[in-house]
Amino acid sequence: MSAPLTTVGASPVSVAGTPSGATLTVDPAAIAANTRVLSAATTAAVMAVVKADGFGHGATVVARAALANGATWLGVTNLAEALELRASGIQAPVLSWLNTLDADYRRAVEAGVDVAVPSLQHLEAVLAAGGTARVHLHLDTGMARDGAEPETWAALCRLARRAERCGRLQVVGMMGHLPSADVPGDPANGIARTRFAWGLRVARAAGLRPAHRHLAATAATLTDPLSHHTLVRVGAGLVGIDPSGTTCLTGALTLTAPFVAVRRVRGGTGVGYGHAWSAPCATTLGLLPLGYADGLPRLASGRAEVLVRGCRRPLVGQISMDQSVVDLGDLGVVPGESATVLGPGSAGEPTAREWADWSETLPHEIVTGFGSRVARSVLRPGPRGVA
Repeated sequence: MSAPLTTVGASPVSVAGTPSGATLTVDPAAIAANTRVLSAATTAAVMAVVKADGFGHGATVVARAALANGATWLGVTNLAEALELRASGIQAPVLSWLNTLDADYRRAVEAGVDVAVPSLQHLEAVLAAGGTARVHLHLDTGMARDGAEPETWAALCRLARRAERCGRLQVVGMMGHLPSADVPGDPANGIARTRFAWGLRVARAAGLRPAHRHLAATAATLTDPLSHHTLVRVGAGLVGIDPSGTTCLTGALTLTAPFVAVRRVRGGTGVGYGHAWSAPCATTLGLLPLGYADGLPRLASGRAEVLVRGCRRPLVGQISMDQSVVDLGDLGVVPGESATVLGPGSAGEPTAREWADWSETLPHEIVTGFGSRVARSVLRPGPRGVA
């Protein structure tokens, strides 16, 4: 679980209640701007996907900003995430699409949460829970992951239609995923679109008329209009990540940390475990209270940089569990000054994309990986408002 959110200006406090050295600051205005860009890229309705605590930015913060700027739906992974949104007072339509057979589907009905149905067994579990559930039938369009196998799709549609006629179910949607949407033109995407169209024909032949049909996530929303249908699901794009690399979006997260110690060292001084780096000449080292337990990938050791006094300075030695060392050169930094570890890049600081490149991973993994010892804060909304 993330650390509690506070407004900027309050003293960041960790979950344990002790002062936290590092702070993640979320900018709802950036989320609002990204939502408007994504909404303008499609004629379909927009589902704001706020799974994984809003990609590490706070699910309710992202949800409110997105809903105020063009999104009309919300999407999450499991029912617990959906019910948290409902508990916060958000009443927009919410879809949850990855649940176990023993999930509390009755509670989903009571809370007005739509659920995805990826198999006959899931449909039977939803029906056994009672009430009249709103469901989106989920077809595997070519990822061999979640979603009903094509061989079972017709039977799933027939059972869903029988339950619908009896008033036990409402089939309001149909969904799938594109396997390679971040690579526009990849043949796998064309195959997925074709399979989705086939699945819709089968559903209609069974008597179903799903009003909401959705296949595209962020990358396809920006690059593949043929996949948009009536609804698109955007998640990473809301917080400034474009997997397709085609659109300028604004990062919504800034990570800062204060130097807890500064020391002058001679040339030849080894730093950290294994002395993975030694100072080539006399320099100043600064210690940040952030390490891989807080979400800095250890693989970025020897590659990563931070912004200090407007200058990029390298992290040196191995990133440890709780701390990292910065070569400050002759900047004259004193303990208590802050470094910007990650941000939108507007002031020259490293971005989530750069951290991902240094760590040989995705920016999604970077922004969702920060631990509970890092305090969270939210910038106050500007004149437009985002709530």
